[in-house]
Amino acid sequence: MRILPAADTALLVELADLQQTLGLLAALQAEPIAGVTEVVPGARTVLIGFDPWQVERAALVAELARRPLTHQGAGQGALIELPVHYDGDDLAEVAALLGLTPAELVRRHTAAEWRVAFTGFAPGFAYMSGSDPLFAQVPRRASPRTRLPAGAVAVAGGFSGVYPKASPGGWQILGQTFTPMWDLARHPPALLQPGQRVRFVDAGARPAQAPVAAATPAATPAVIDAPDTRSPALEIAQPGLQALLQDLGRPGQAGLGLGTSGTVDRGSLRAANRLVGNPVGSACIEAALGGLELLSRGDTVVAVTGASGPLTLTTAEGRRWPVPRHAPVALGEGDRLRLGEPSAGVRSVVAVRGGFDVAPVLGSCAFDTLAQVGPAPLVAGQRLPVRAAPASAVVGAPEPPRADWPKAGDTVTLDVLLGPRTDWFTAEALALLSAQEWTVTPESNRIGVRVQGAQPLSRAIHDELPSEGTALGAIQVPASGQPVLFLADHPLTGGYPVIGSVASWHLDLLGQMPVGACLRFRVVAPFEPIDLPSASTP
Repeated sequence: MRILPAADTALLVELADLQQTLGLLAALQAEPIAGVTEVVPGARTVLIGFDPWQVERAALVAELARRPLTHQGAGQGALIELPVHYDGDDLAEVAALLGLTPAELVRRHTAAEWRVAFTGFAPGFAYMSGSDPLFAQVPRRASPRTRLPAGAVAVAGGFSGVYPKASPGGWQILGQTFTPMWDLARHPPALLQPGQRVRFVDAGARPAQAPVAAATPAATPAVIDAPDTRSPALEIAQPGLQALLQDLGRPGQAGLGLGTSGTVDRGSLRAANRLVGNPVGSACIEAALGGLELLSRGDTVVAVTGASGPLTLTTAEGRRWPVPRHAPVALGEGDRLRLGEPSAGVRSVVAVRGGFDVAPVLGSCAFDTLAQVGPAPLVAGQRLPVRAAPASAVVGAPEPPRADWPKAGDTVTLDVLLGPRTDWFTAEALALLSAQEWTVTPESNRIGVRVQGAQPLSRAIHDELPSEGTALGAIQVPASGQPVLFLADHPLTGGYPVIGSVASWHLDLLGQMPVGACLRFRVVAPFEPIDLPSASTP
């Protein structure tokens, strides 16, 4: 066991092989550690997220060190048969790589016994380990495809997997199944669960009228009208660039392949809810840039926090004036509230007194843009009903806005903790990380902030990194050498090394970085593998 820092609230436990990984996972499931918030297994690692207010890192390390690593096996898990049309784009190339004909490769793939080891990457994506060592010789593609079809059956590094939805991917595609991997109407939504056995069945040639695609993770349709039109509601007059319902996310769903998601600026969401007297984790509207316009149906009280910028109230009679952010604003029937283009920051958060009466999906009202899970993005004409506020709710006093939200062209310094894969990079790359400026690119979104530097980061180790868990704020470095800083909707697992992570106290700031702003990284914690307690430690 080797324990590496993965963030100030996460550790990466590196193990010898998949069997040890499954052994530690089983031990943690049998005897959970208080304060552990997330457990994400990988091919040879387990990512452990923890709450430092509940468990100190040293105590957590000691608990991990005493857990057994022997895996007794899952017994005869349920057998799932997946019919596959073996006509994938990489079938002939992989067969040639292995010295087989395509027909022989299909025979080996269908004859092997596959077992779901763990889930990740996307909801419903299962990493299946196989009994045939032949497939350990299959690498990822040198250049990932930008789009794979839903149901693509793929292999890489000894694993098989099925892409639940159309998405980018770097595994080698052998064929396609039309069996849905993810369906929110099913319980559990993921078809494949750890411990299950899977048999791939050759379904022959693709029929002339094959299904268009396997079922994909679908967002829950939004409420269009309140059940009782006499009840207060906020209507979306204009959604702007992107308006989403968000809360503090859905932690603890790694077993389904789901990350936590939630708002990218947790401090602003909590502040908005305090201002209107809601529990601090209540669902709010997260609006990117400007253009969101809300129409009050009945009397409501709202508060807008997050990015700086103009906020305009227009009454039903047509009178108009600016109103402050970071303060409660009372709206009457027919009043409109419009969020202008931010002068600093990117995302605004809108809370309503009483909270939105919207059904959660898997325990949260957050929309995960990567997984496409949660209440769907808000659209013009949509009416969000508002719950009645309890009599005990207290509207908060106005709060001062943050003064450090960046604008395009500003340079912002973010604190960074090195690890877990810092030693995969050259000394020159480590110097460049903090020596040069990095510019936020237009490809940034809720999955991650993409930055561009004058010189890319070079690797000292060029081996393939087996898939492993990634933490919020991770600075992942793909083959281009230009980092991606993971935000709320980042994938649970990844196959590129993480050189460091943004400190938790700067995550809200990271989520408010506009395109064109510049970053500097300040290393506040060096890369140091964590010593395990000695055998004599009581």
